[in-house]
Amino acid sequence: MLKFLPHIIILFLVACSTEKSTSSRQEYLRWVGDIEYTPEFDKPDFELCHGDSSVNQYFNFGQGLQYEGEKRAILEKFENEYRPVKSGESGLVRIRFIVNCKGETDRFRIIAMDNEYKEKEFDSRITNQLLHLTKQLNGWRILPNIQEARDYYQYLIFKIENGNIVEILP
Repeated sequence: MLKFLPHIIILFLVACSTEKSTSSRQEYLRWVGDIEYTPEFDKPDFELCHGDSSVNQYFNFGQGLQYEGEKRAILEKFENEYRPVKSGESGLVRIRFIVNCKGETDRFRIIAMDNEYKEKEFDSRITNQLLHLTKQLNGWRILPNIQEARDYYQYLIFKIENGNIVEILP
């Protein structure tokens, strides 16, 4: 019996421990890629109409690009206003953001990669320009729901070759 005493004491201590550490508990986002509010980057007055948990992912509504004038209007904006940067840089730059139920945008996030899909940091003259022009796009459509308009994620991917935009997706 004495040889089992240390095991019994340990089992008793573990079973009696009721304190749960909340600092070690990790909170997860609803979906991979959800964009949380970050005061350093985001407008404090940008409001989601139904809270963070109800922002539709771009693949949830299957209605294609929701912009007045469609993709052509976006292409024209960048063709007319983007100034190529002679940096020799190539790859993809994705800008993802939220469009709220009023058609307003915020929570812009950038991810960039080289042509082999490895994460990369582009020359800031390229990314700053792309972000600035994307933020100026003000024709995002309001997505109606059965009862009310909804918030949704949107993205643009810029294919860059030698500092020039050669394609914009979607």
